[in-house]
Amino acid sequence: MVLNWIWVSFFLIAFAVAVIRLCMGDSSVFQEIMDSTFSSAKTGFEISLGLTGVLSLWLGIMKIGEKGGLVNTFAHWLSPVFSRLFPDLPKNDPAYGHIFMNVAANMLGLDNAATPMGLKAMERMQELNKDKDVASNPMIMFLVLNTSGLTLIPVSVLVYRAQMGAAQPADVFIPILLATFFSTLVGLLVTCFIQKIRFDKVLILFVGGLSAIVGLIIWGFSQLPSVKIGPVSTSAANIILLTVIIGFIISGIKAKINVYEAFVEGAKDGFTTAIKIIPYLVAILVGIGVFRASGAMDAVVNGVGWCAERCGLDSQFVGALPTALMKPLSGGGARGLMIDAMTTYGADSFTGRLACLFQGSTDTTFYILAVYFGSVNIKNTRHAVGCGLLADLAGILAAIFLCYLFFA
Repeated sequence: MVLNWIWVSFFLIAFAVAVIRLCMGDSSVFQEIMDSTFSSAKTGFEISLGLTGVLSLWLGIMKIGEKGGLVNTFAHWLSPVFSRLFPDLPKNDPAYGHIFMNVAANMLGLDNAATPMGLKAMERMQELNKDKDVASNPMIMFLVLNTSGLTLIPVSVLVYRAQMGAAQPADVFIPILLATFFSTLVGLLVTCFIQKIRFDKVLILFVGGLSAIVGLIIWGFSQLPSVKIGPVSTSAANIILLTVIIGFIISGIKAKINVYEAFVEGAKDGFTTAIKIIPYLVAILVGIGVFRASGAMDAVVNGVGWCAERCGLDSQFVGALPTALMKPLSGGGARGLMIDAMTTYGADSFTGRLACLFQGSTDTTFYILAVYFGSVNIKNTRHAVGCGLLADLAGILAAIFLCYLFFA
C-alpha cells in the first residue's frame, strides 16, 4: 500500500510542478515528461532482459549448491543468528543459505551476483508465506538488509573516481564503509523494533563481530598505499567470486550429482524470473522518470539548500544532494549524478567526494523492492518501504557528517 501511494505521488507531484512551469512560460515541460515515460519504460525492459544472462548463470550455480548440499551447510552455520533475525523461518531452512550468499555478494559489491541469490531467497520465503499477497516479516527484514546497502568493498565508486582524475581515488573508502555500516545498523535496529525481535547475547555478539570485521577491514586497507586500494579491492572481489563458483561445483561433484544438468535446470528459471519482473521494474522507473523530468527533484534540492542557508548552515552539501535523493530510486540515475557532480565541482572537491559517499552508502530501495517483491507477486509491502527509507536517511546523514569530518 505504501509503495502504491509513493508511485501515485510521483505522478501527481510531477503534474503539479509541470503545470506551474507551464504557467511560467515553459511550454516544453510536458514534452519532456512524456519523453521520459517512453525512455524509462524502454530502460526498464532492457534492464530486465539484461538480467536474463546473469540470472541464468547464478540460479544455475545456486541449483548446484542446493543439490550438492552447500546451501544447507550455510543454513546450518548461520542458524543461531538468522533464527533470531528471521524467527518465522524454520530452523536450518535452505532460505538461510540463500540469504547469506546474497548479503555476502552485496558486501563485496557484486550486484550482479547478489540479485539472483536474493530472488532465490525470496522464492523460498514465499513458499513459507501463509498470505501470498502480503510481505512476511522475514521478507521485510531481508530486503531492509539489502536496501541499507552494506558494502565492504565499493569497487565501482573507486573506479569512477580514478576515471574522473581524482588524485587519490580511494580516499573515500573508509568514509563510505562507515556510512554504509551506520545505514545497515539503523535499518536492522528499526526493523527489529517493529517486528519485536529481542536482542539477546547471540545478536549482540553478531553485531559486535560485524563491527569488528568492519574495523579490521578499515585498518587493513588503511595500511595500503592509496593507489593500491582500488586494485586490491577489485582483485579480492573477483577471487572470492570465482572461489564461490568453484566451491559450489566441487560440492556437486562430492555429492555425486550431474553438475551440468543441475546447472541447466537452475538456469532455466533465469529467463522466467527476468520476464516476471518486467512490469514492476517498468512501473517504478517510469514513475521516477516523470518525477525527475518535471523538475520536482530540482525543486526539492533547491528547497533544502534554501532551508540550510536560512538556518545558517554550510550549504556545500547541497550540490551532492541529487545523488542522495536519486539513489533510493535509481542506481543508474544516481551514478550519472555522481559523475556529473565530479565533473562540475571536481573529483577531489567536497561536493564530488560527498556524491561518492552518497552513492556508496545506501542502495536502490525502490528498485530492490520492485524487483524482489515483484518476483513473488507481493502486493502489500507493509513496513518494508518505511524501514528501507529510514536506513537510507541514516546513510545520507552519516555520509554528510563523515564528509565534513574527513574532507571539510
